[in-house]
Amino acid sequence: MEDQAEKLREIVRRKKNVPFSPGTIPSQSPGATGETSVPSQLQGQRRDGTKTRLITVTSGKGGVGKTNLSVNMALAYARLGKKVVVMDADLGLANVNVILNVIPKYNLYHVIRKQKTMKEIMVDTVYGISIVAGASGFSKIANLTEEERQNFINELDSLSNADIIIIDTSAGVSSNVLDFIAAADDAVIIATPEPTAITDAYGIIKIIATEYENFNMGLKLVVNRVKSAAEAKKVADRMINIAGQFLNLKVDYLGFIFDDPVVSQAVLRQKPFTVIDPRCKASICVQHIVNRMEKSELRETGGFGSMIKRIFGGQ
Repeated sequence: MEDQAEKLREIVRRKKNVPFSPGTIPSQSPGATGETSVPSQLQGQRRDGTKTRLITVTSGKGGVGKTNLSVNMALAYARLGKKVVVMDADLGLANVNVILNVIPKYNLYHVIRKQKTMKEIMVDTVYGISIVAGASGFSKIANLTEEERQNFINELDSLSNADIIIIDTSAGVSSNVLDFIAAADDAVIIATPEPTAITDAYGIIKIIATEYENFNMGLKLVVNRVKSAAEAKKVADRMINIAGQFLNLKVDYLGFIFDDPVVSQAVLRQKPFTVIDPRCKASICVQHIVNRMEKSELRETGGFGSMIKRIFGGQ
């Protein structure tokens, strides 16, 4: 973990050396001296004046249920009448579409390469949510050319009409994951009672606290695959207390999800578990989690504008 953390610190240090003015994206075109403005729709405000809520779901390790939570949270929001987009930001092993049994013809890779627009790759599902498939095989947004980067920024405008955008990151603490966490209005960190999952989830929290001064976004914890509410609370209390005591960082306990056989059945059938059995224990837990999210305050973190700054080298 220390080696991994050191690599991330070096990445963040390099990014912090890039000059950046709020609300702009530094131009790197040959001979360019000006700045390129961020489209107004990407400043966190939708065209109708309301704010798009940007939620990042992440985990310290794979296999803890991150993508399942992202998709089923999206469905719970859709049932509340929200317009929801799930963006698969796992740029190596995208799998949101797998859970939904959708085979997208195009993905983020085609947008980045200017072969397709965001609207052309976005897929409307039968469940009332839209998805943006991840760019499998494309490892780093940081490797984009200036032209690709600017095109990607412009295409993000297509998502600004959504009420909720849920970003399903890859597992671990790569630079891309850290970018999306730091940019979100709410970062949902999911862990299980397994010691390795707890350690890795704490690793993400520690890096956030260490590398981002005045970190004021909503950092929330979900404990998955628990046998009881007491087990979940024990895990949550441990992580929250350590984060507060040693990192001076507030982590909110958002809720838990029971270890439910319906979940594994749903994965095999490639359908969300909240669709297969809306009244199963796991489905009810997800609904409670979304209800708590709706009651939580939406912090002024910049939304899309913040995401762009983080991803493209801003402080």
